[in-house]
Amino acid sequence: MRALLLAALLSANPPSTPAQAQKLAAQRAWEDLYLAWSSVDPKGYTPPQRRTIAASLLKGCEALAGDDAVMAFSLGERAALFEETASGLRCLARTALATDQRGAAEDALRHGLERFPKEGHFGLELGRLLLEDKDPRRALEVLNKVPPRSPEAAKARTLIQKARSESAEESEARAQARAIERRFNGETDDKGSVQPASASSGLSYESGVGADGMRTRSNSRFVVKYFNNARDFGQRAEYEGRIVAALDEAHAHTRQVLGEARENPVDVILYTREEFRTHQGAALARAVAGLYSEGAIRINDAAELTQQTKATLVHEYVHAVVDDLIRAEQGGQHVPVWLNEGLAEYIEWRYLGSDKPPYALATRLRAAAQAGQLPRLSDMSGQALITQRDPSLAYGTSAIAVRELLGEGGPARLLELIREVGQGTSFEQALRQRYGRSVSELEKAVKAALSRR
Repeated sequence: MRALLLAALLSANPPSTPAQAQKLAAQRAWEDLYLAWSSVDPKGYTPPQRRTIAASLLKGCEALAGDDAVMAFSLGERAALFEETASGLRCLARTALATDQRGAAEDALRHGLERFPKEGHFGLELGRLLLEDKDPRRALEVLNKVPPRSPEAAKARTLIQKARSESAEESEARAQARAIERRFNGETDDKGSVQPASASSGLSYESGVGADGMRTRSNSRFVVKYFNNARDFGQRAEYEGRIVAALDEAHAHTRQVLGEARENPVDVILYTREEFRTHQGAALARAVAGLYSEGAIRINDAAELTQQTKATLVHEYVHAVVDDLIRAEQGGQHVPVWLNEGLAEYIEWRYLGSDKPPYALATRLRAAAQAGQLPRLSDMSGQALITQRDPSLAYGTSAIAVRELLGEGGPARLLELIREVGQGTSFEQALRQRYGRSVSELEKAVKAALSRR
């Protein structure tokens, strides 16, 4: 109760001095500390102040790492935002792994390797993760960056030998794959490169190269496109295989939750970080993991197919499903942005193993609900949620609203609502017809659901 009261007070009077962070850390009031600084902008403080706040948050990360990894990760994540230190990135990576956030762990270790090259820990642990991901070539690259005189050097040398052995096996497998490809195709071009595979049917994929120079792989559900990036055949085959498996998983998961999936094929364009920045702009590249626009799913940093990247595929695929439902009904209108995003967000939560938001977000949502500061659904109908004052709260609130609707009639009724809007009925009218409530009444239900402990 004390933490919730504190959250309500802080939402009206946000902390202004690092001394408050030090005081909460000294009291080991870790939840209060997180609530106090969960939405504070580090840019409002001087470097020395940010350093003090980061140190207080880091104390919580280290104190809770063994007992409450979820809260520890949340504190570590905020600490890194205020100041990236070697100890902070180590704690962030450790707690990310403990909470099954492998992508976040790899990101923390990469930042550590870049910022603190003399610290052998980052190269060693990142190399270990890459070996677990069956990526010996990149593991070798980072393991060789471990300083030879660092305490981690001996362990790194052992892993280097393992990576070399696995890399040799991988090269042999690729050579065999090339030979198999040539036998299937029957010929190669003048430069000895492999020709595109022959046409396929059903759910098997057809590979080729588009007029724009992008690799393509397509079937009746997806048209995958990406730039070659100097990949050889073995690399392309392995990469395409992982992407195809992830897309099929997104399709199957969405059908399982909603009872339906998209009928028409959808373009899926995969970008590296640099490519996404070039094509979509630096601001968007920093803000989103992917988006659905102009009839295509566009994924940021697909070169790293982490669990979070696959969750993003699920999220954006849901947008493609909604778009298909609306376009199937000619002359209709779009559903409110909060419903579209909330449905995608909720199904992403389900993909990640829960029908609830992550712990840190759940804590913020509960505090905002009890303080009467949740974003209003009526204010999130026509603009992208990323432009809201607090995008995380906007997405979370929208997903909880969708969860409320799904709890009253399941996915079939919600899909009927979307189709009805697609046929031209106003959303407010369709909501009353299908659920017997207004948007404002749904907002009250969301607040009540989040206010409950």
